[in-house]
Amino acid sequence: ITQQRRHTSSSSTERREENMGKKSKGSATTSGKQKLTKKKLDPSLFPEPLPPLEEELGSLRLLEKPETPGSLRKNVGEDGYDDGGVGDLKLAIDLDDHVLRRKRGESNFVLGVQNDTLPRMREGQFKEIYRRDQKVQLAQILFSEDAASDGDMSQNPTKTSEVYTEQMDEPDEETKKRQLDSLRSAKFALRLSIVLKEPACVCLSLAEISKRYLSCFGKEGAENALRCAMKGIEIATSEFYDIDEMSIEAEDKPVFKDHDKEPTYPGLVNKALLEFMPLRVSTICLRSVYLHGGNALSALGKNDEAREMYLKAIPILDKEPRSSRLDWERSSFLVNIGNTFSRQGDYAKADEMYTKAETLGKEQCGVDALVDGIGLIIVSMRARAFALKRDGKEEEGKKVMREVLTKQIELDQELVKHQEELKSVMGSQKEAEAKSEEQAKSVAAPTAVAANG
Repeated sequence: ITQQRRHTSSSSTERREENMGKKSKGSATTSGKQKLTKKKLDPSLFPEPLPPLEEELGSLRLLEKPETPGSLRKNVGEDGYDDGGVGDLKLAIDLDDHVLRRKRGESNFVLGVQNDTLPRMREGQFKEIYRRDQKVQLAQILFSEDAASDGDMSQNPTKTSEVYTEQMDEPDEETKKRQLDSLRSAKFALRLSIVLKEPACVCLSLAEISKRYLSCFGKEGAENALRCAMKGIEIATSEFYDIDEMSIEAEDKPVFKDHDKEPTYPGLVNKALLEFMPLRVSTICLRSVYLHGGNALSALGKNDEAREMYLKAIPILDKEPRSSRLDWERSSFLVNIGNTFSRQGDYAKADEMYTKAETLGKEQCGVDALVDGIGLIIVSMRARAFALKRDGKEEEGKKVMREVLTKQIELDQELVKHQEELKSVMGSQKEAEAKSEEQAKSVAAPTAVAANG
């Protein structure tokens, strides 16, 4: 019996020694499971290596040749082609999550993608859509209107201009409905941006809400438009901001209550955030909120404040390439500044701004960007005509407006030429793709015969 007990005791000791440090499957901790999952990560899941932060230039990086069919224009005064704003868009929305990858490290980021633990909307119509695709949808919501006017040159390119003009006629019911739907879309974009935890997207959503308030309600929506633009400026220029203050604007009918602000979310100039994100993101956002903030102030009749707001964007744009896309942005600021002077009765200073804007168009015509160049000239001349009328020089204004009509005919002719050019380019691309497919088939056929033989 004693020997049997010793044997049993010895066996139990051996089993305890074997099981030391081991845990049952049911008792595995969450962190332990994550570590196991992390070890099993397939190297092929990892994205391409991140570029250095200083090389995140967005649309400042010019293309050697145009990538989009029909965009055959070079920049004024330098070699290279504009990318159509794609680089800046990807940078602002952080489509490929460069910031999150730098913060978490590649392994933890891929683990988050694999386990679907990254921030994303998990309810409503977006609940089945993963984070990156939600960002793509967000970009379409925020920039679909701009893309429609910029990308399809069969439309009047002067629609690209964002000059504030007072609504003279009440829009019809269909137009009102479309404008309200557009405003609701921008508010949804704000909700989505907050869930994705993307401060630049929050800022750009506020800029679009500001813009669409003015489109919907004109002067009556100016206070709401200004409030949203100022909140966007706060995000783009502050170390921290209060996320609850921003989320209120996503409501159909915002209700404001007295409460102490709690700025705990890092803004776009936050020093810690700038270790992972380029400062350029802030300047991209500022251009937008300054423009729509200035337009809201113009609608409120606060011309001095509006002009001050517009002028803040000029030094930012001076550092940008001279593409036709960016010259439309410059033109919007210059003409808006001119209009603030005109409304205050200072035609001489107003005309100085219109002349600068007109010069942009002439210089674009000088590099054969005739559609955009003529469009830019028309916008500045039209503003001059209205300013002359406001200044009591009605006959001179009518003369300028007749010149505008002549330019419009010229623009229509150039649009037809541009459409023919676009069709030719796209036709050549289709032919090249068809030939490539035929060559691939001819190479694949003998291989298949040999394999079956």
